[in-house]
Amino acid sequence: MPLTVHSAVVERLRVAGCVFAEDEADVLLAAASDADDLDAMVARRVSGLPLEHVVGWAEFAGLRIAVDPGVFVPRRRTEFLVREAASLAGPGAVVVDLCCGSGALGAALAAALGRVELHAADVDPAAVACARRNVGAAAGHVHEGDLYAALPERLAGRVDVLLANVPYVPSDEVALLPVEAREHEARVALDGGTDGLDVLRRVTADAPRWLAPGGRLLFETSERQVPAALAAVRGAGLGAWVVTDEELYATVVVGAAGA
Repeated sequence: MPLTVHSAVVERLRVAGCVFAEDEADVLLAAASDADDLDAMVARRVSGLPLEHVVGWAEFAGLRIAVDPGVFVPRRRTEFLVREAASLAGPGAVVVDLCCGSGALGAALAAALGRVELHAADVDPAAVACARRNVGAAAGHVHEGDLYAALPERLAGRVDVLLANVPYVPSDEVALLPVEAREHEARVALDGGTDGLDVLRRVTADAPRWLAPGGRLLFETSERQVPAALAAVRGAGLGAWVVTDEELYATVVVGAAGA
């Protein structure tokens, strides 16, 4: 489309408060089928709908991940968690993506490692439906249910890499999130309870039963939550350490089952 159209879209996005207006304009122009479609898409974005929900996908770890309305949008900082997981496993690993949302983490790790046995699970039916598109493309399986209750029993004691992108925002801070998150993503994907670690504690408590000898649990948390998160992992009998990426502002805790 003409440069004047691009400039007009950028201006509309800037007025609406979009920090990366030029980059978003590029995405919207590339996705729109015609001028009317572009106008409608820009209007949805200006109204506060996440860009990823407007175009139907998110770029994550070099992949185009389908993201349906209401489904948690994978954050770029979480690519660090995937890289860490890839450094700890190899082809043939049994991988579980718990609290999977769109299934972005599992799909990205499968792409990085090559052949894996991939399973993903989420309690939100909308997330499960979306994940089946992304995880299915990696020949994986998606299960609906509450944490480990969703998984096939045959995975117990066999999981080499357990990715758990648990919600970790304290309940009374959800209202402080950007409008794109708090109004357009499922609360179950954001709200981690009183101190943000309720779901994490449930994940860590049962992780030893599912991890293979030498298996790894990886999850993202905030810097201030690290001491409590480490205590939860070690309290479950796992070794634990922290890795960070300052550029992405990412903090990942790794738990290790004994060999």
